[in-house]
Amino acid sequence: MRRSAFIGGIFKFIFYILILVVAPLWLFNTYLAPMLEQLNETMSQVRGAGSQAQSQFDSFQQAWQQFQSQFSSQKPGE
Repeated sequence: MRRSAFIGGIFKFIFYILILVVAPLWLFNTYLAPMLEQLNETMSQVRGAGSQAQSQFDSFQQAWQQFQSQFSSQKPGE
């Protein structure tokens, strides 16, 4: 009786380890890790688009300043 209870306890312990440790790791690697990788790629694409838009805006500002400087260099009445 004691031996079977001891062996049953070992099997229960192994079962709980599988349920509480191995199963979440397997689920993470199978389902969640690919989603997080895809999310990370999407975020880097968004950052790239943001920096590209910022550089275009900076170019527009420079063009606008050049445009204004052409008119401000002329004096009224000339």
